[in-house]
Amino acid sequence: MPVDFLSDSEAAKYGRYDGPPSRAEMEKIFFLDNENLALIKGHRGRQIRCGFALQLVTVRYLGCFLADPLEVPNEVLDVVAAQLGIEDPSCVKRYTERDKTRLEHTWEIAKAFGLKDFASAETELAGKVRAHAWNTGDGPTACFQYAVRWLRQNDVLLPGIGVEEPRNSRWR
Repeated sequence: MPVDFLSDSEAAKYGRYDGPPSRAEMEKIFFLDNENLALIKGHRGRQIRCGFALQLVTVRYLGCFLADPLEVPNEVLDVVAAQLGIEDPSCVKRYTERDKTRLEHTWEIAKAFGLKDFASAETELAGKVRAHAWNTGDGPTACFQYAVRWLRQNDVLLPGIGVEEPRNSRWR
């Protein structure tokens, strides 16, 4: 997604943790309910359950999966591990030993929660953003923020970020 109009700071925050979440966010978004716990408990090994849970809460919080699912604030890891009854959260370091595990879990989580990939919504989103820009006169940054909100509200995973605009971009 072209984002050369975003400041370096704004681009750096997109799809990543910008420090630890607030206490209210931790209590609401990072709470693992019975449905979450049942899904998590279907996996063997503390490190696998913890890594799976981190991916689950991360996509719920950020709207995307991290390339490295362990790039979460320590506070997030501690809250997740405590809910799973894991006394030593550092065991999660072993979660990424097999890269395919991470990918299989992203697919499982996306399917379980009805998350759609960006490609399936790109055309509709482009039309929504064009209409929004036309109706509001908003500039690129505000339209980008609108697009992110629309994607999140429609259970679409956020796309990766890039600074070069593709030749056939629908965002023009």
